[in-house]
Amino acid sequence: MKTKLILLIIFLFHFAYTKAQEEAMSNAEISNFKQTVVAEAQKIKTLKTDFVQYKHLDFLSKEITSSGSMLLKNPNKLLWKYNRPIQYGILFKDNKVLINDQGKKNKVDLGNNKKFEKINKMIIGSISGDLFSANDFNITFYKNRNQRIAKLSPKTKELSTYIQTVILYFNNQQLTVSEVQLIEPSKDYTKIVFKNKQINQPIDDASFSF
Repeated sequence: MKTKLILLIIFLFHFAYTKAQEEAMSNAEISNFKQTVVAEAQKIKTLKTDFVQYKHLDFLSKEITSSGSMLLKNPNKLLWKYNRPIQYGILFKDNKVLINDQGKKNKVDLGNNKKFEKINKMIIGSISGDLFSANDFNITFYKNRNQRIAKLSPKTKELSTYIQTVILYFNNQQLTVSEVQLIEPSKDYTKIVFKNKQINQPIDDASFSF
């Protein structure tokens, strides 16, 4: 009985400590954070980064892990290249989406597909951190010891059909996003962790192709 009581106390202490790690920012902190992040995002002309993606599906016991690289060149070029476990690419370029699924290529015109257009803007804004002025989201801000956190909930029915919450994590040492979590209405989620980030290094236009 005593052992169970000790374990319960440890659990409750751990739970309270974990919950205390994340707290809401004050209005002054929010204002300062938004200004600095948006100002930094506006300076980004190119961005190159590696990433690891974790996909959680409720019916699977383990997350699906994949990895690759991402290229961004403002205003309208974005390329995701998955290298593991399979070769897969998604290219947003010149108002079109090109998909390369292990050599099989498809094209979608963004001008005729508002869903892809909004998703494209959301992805670019998520990576750069320039989503705070978007009218499509309600945004709340939090902090913990090492990070600043922005949680975005879609206002529009169109977006909320696919995304329940977008969570952006910023390390205290950086003003660009270090991790993105996309939570679906089903509670399944995708977590993308960025590493080896390079900002405003030359990227040739020819890199944005399959």
